[in-house]
Amino acid sequence: MVLSEPIALYGKRDPFMDMKIAFTAGRSDMARSACASLVARYGNAPEAEAEVIVALGGDGFMLHTLHRTQDLPAPVYGMNRGTVGFLMNEYAEEGLLERLALAEEEVVNPLSMKATSADGTEHRALAINEVSLLRAGPQAAKLRISVDGKVRLEELVCDGALLATPAGSTAYNYSAHGPILPIGADVLALTAMAAYRPRRWRGALIPKTARVRFDVLEPDKRPVMADADSRSVRDVVVVEIRSEPAISHRILFDPGHGLEERLISEQFV
Repeated sequence: MVLSEPIALYGKRDPFMDMKIAFTAGRSDMARSACASLVARYGNAPEAEAEVIVALGGDGFMLHTLHRTQDLPAPVYGMNRGTVGFLMNEYAEEGLLERLALAEEEVVNPLSMKATSADGTEHRALAINEVSLLRAGPQAAKLRISVDGKVRLEELVCDGALLATPAGSTAYNYSAHGPILPIGADVLALTAMAAYRPRRWRGALIPKTARVRFDVLEPDKRPVMADADSRSVRDVVVVEIRSEPAISHRILFDPGHGLEERLISEQFV
């Protein structure tokens, strides 16, 4: 939801009051209430004219906002009105303009997924966090993994596998016991979920420039679905993934609380 009616800033004039901000909020009552309060205090510019977009919600809504606004020039500053909030800053109504003026920018490139389904249809999607393949039936998936055209693993029997960016390495990847990657790392994390064979295979680090291909073996007996940041394709037979350097998502964080610091801190919890 975007509240569109601008309301003038009240009270003492702030030196940053000319900053054009567009507010957008998730579906929860908490997020919408916060959005209404902030719009009443700071006004609301159209997203196409904004210098910064402020997203109110959790990480899922932040990902949705980044995807939705990827063609706009404004960076996105998130404030947590959801649950996890790893990509979000702490919520506070006071001093927002000063925080935005001092915010530090992180730039992340998404993954590009091309998934071919059993009927030959091609589906394309972008993922800021990860592209995952998941079994869609009672039996484990069987996957063949190739990197830059060379088969690296003939058969992986598992519940699924994923390829994660550094920004997404603390999300599903981390829950599947994958490595946390520094935000500036030129690698991607390839991680298996509940690998049965090879029994002790825990994944690999792949160069960011690599092209990764998953071939689904026995797709009729062992159906697999592919997911790119919660956009799913069922009954896939081939999934090809690469980093997309032509697209850059600009995310703003309060000083000392950027992705680099969060990724390091998470490893010492």
